[in-house]
This record gives sequence, structure tokens and C-alpha cells, in this order.
Amino acid sequence: MLPSEMPIIGLDALAGELAASGRRVRVLWQHSESLAFIARGREYRSEFHINPSDEVMFMIRGSMNLHYRNPDGSEDVAVIPEGSSIFTPTGVAHSPRFPPDAFVLVIERLRKPGELDRFRWFCPGCDAFLHEESVHIDDYRSDPVAGAYERFFGSVEARTCEKCGTVMPDERL
Repeated sequence: MLPSEMPIIGLDALAGELAASGRRVRVLWQHSESLAFIARGREYRSEFHINPSDEVMFMIRGSMNLHYRNPDGSEDVAVIPEGSSIFTPTGVAHSPRFPPDAFVLVIERLRKPGELDRFRWFCPGCDAFLHEESVHIDDYRSDPVAGAYERFFGSVEARTCEKCGTVMPDERL
């Protein structure tokens, strides 16, 4: 790799640019086997992401409540303050929840052919499994979380719990 292909990135400045743009994600690189991007928090986030690779998150601005599912199905929350980092191993269902004025750097492995990222929702009434969206991500600039949200929240059937009948509200509204 040549020095010109080794970018030095000012994370705080890029977070400011991302905030001004109104976009959610700014991909820093998708090269060789690695992917890095800065993400802004969302007003809503309820799904749990299951990544086919390890993930490292570093809070640039603000703090994050990282909800995650334990092997027994219970949910816990890790609080990641500004300037701190967390390692999320492959396969751990996690839901990064942080406000739109907070920014995180995420570093993970590019997806191999056939690997799927999974997004799962659970009933807000009884915590039963509601729905899963699976996608192969070949370009993170496509904002796969937004696409999964559109498909899930666009379907009342997907948002209706078969166990207790609760309908998850459409968080996009």
C-alpha cells in the first residue's frame, strides 16, 4: 500500500461534516478486508444487528447505550462514553442506541460472498421474537440499516407479535 492510500482522518471534523450533510453514514474506506465508517445516531433504533464479523466501535462525540442479547435471550446494556471503545464479537445481537448529535467510528471486516447481516426485532410487549431481515452488504454506503427498517416498518404483519398480539409502533413516524 502506498502512503497516498493510507488516509489520515480527522474524526471530529468528519463528524461535523456528517452532521451538516444530514446523512447517517460516511464510509471512510472499504478496502482489502476492512471497512470503516462514521455513523450518526438515529432518533429511533430498536433492531438488533447480528454481524458476521467482529466489530469495534469508538465514540467520537456523545455516548451510546449498546443494548445486546445474552445467549439465554435476556437483554443487557453497555454504556460507552465519549472517547471510549467497545469490541463486539461475531454473532452477538446488538443494538447501538444514541442520539443524532452523537457519532461513532465503526471498524469491521468486509463481508465475504454469501455472508449475511441479520437485523432482528423483538416484541415491546412480551419480548418474543418478531421479525428478521437478512441482507448481504457489499457496499456499506447503501445504508443497509435504513433498508431493513423500511421493509420491517412497512409491514404491519412483521410488526405484529404472534404470541401476545402487540403491534410494534412505526418508529419512522
